[in-house]
Amino acid sequence: MSSRRSLIAIGDLSRDEITRMLDLAERFSEVMRRDIKKVPTLRGRTVINMFFEASTRTATSFELAGKRMSADVINVKGSGSSVEKGETLKDTVLTLNAYQPDILVVRHRAAGAVAAAARYTQAAVINAGDGKHEHPTQALLDLYTLRRATGRLDGLHVAFVGDVLHSRVARSGAIALATMGAKVSFVSPPTLLPREAEAGLGVSTSSDIRDIADADVVYALRMQHERMGNGGFVPSLREYATRYGIGHHRLRPGQLVMHAGPMNRGVEITDELADDPTALITTQVESGMVVRMAVMYDLLTESGARTPEAVAEAVAA
Repeated sequence: MSSRRSLIAIGDLSRDEITRMLDLAERFSEVMRRDIKKVPTLRGRTVINMFFEASTRTATSFELAGKRMSADVINVKGSGSSVEKGETLKDTVLTLNAYQPDILVVRHRAAGAVAAAARYTQAAVINAGDGKHEHPTQALLDLYTLRRATGRLDGLHVAFVGDVLHSRVARSGAIALATMGAKVSFVSPPTLLPREAEAGLGVSTSSDIRDIADADVVYALRMQHERMGNGGFVPSLREYATRYGIGHHRLRPGQLVMHAGPMNRGVEITDELADDPTALITTQVESGMVVRMAVMYDLLTESGARTPEAVAEAVAA
């Protein structure tokens, strides 16, 4: 079992711990403005990225985050690994643990797989997305993006719109936002609303798209075809786009727009809105690397070295 601190679920973090990680990310963002975007903060450490589910943004940002902090980074994907030969996740983790890594970043299509993997390693484990369960670093980068855009989190109203049922982004995001004092609502077709949303997550729910009017932030969710099996959740994508697709015509002045990607253009979001420079979508991608730098640094350092001041001194080296 992991002997280091890990990040498996966003609910494992207190408000103060989330704030600390966001503050650390601010310090690392300063590094990204330099000509040479590399610091020695994790020199001599080993990070293994285990991605058993397709990813572009998350996989790339974790790899860059480790390399920007001078860690030795190894990437393992399901395709081309012994998993294709039938090796279990347990045996894969045990094999990689023999190399004494400091961090295992795990993404898997099965809910609970990352927590299971953490039982078989001494490394710190970071959940990079497990099925429709959790995506804690996405929640952190969304908080970071919003705090930078608005100057606050407490009191914000964020409406997640779309395929909430299959969305780990909405689940982790709702928990993180509530922890920071924000209001969260889910707006979705009834077939794509989880039954436990109101009681389990403390959010308000609606199937009326007009209810996004009160939100400060409209967060469009991807229609996750790969988790829908034979479908039946909506009559058709065309009808879904007509009733729930987010475009300028549904927004009031001043509302911010987010999407974790990849986007189904013309389904949950219009082309025009996806390309609108006022949307925060590209900013979310930019935030991902510095937030993941902050998470890895935070997990591997002693409490006295986790302050923004200590990081500022470390990155100045």
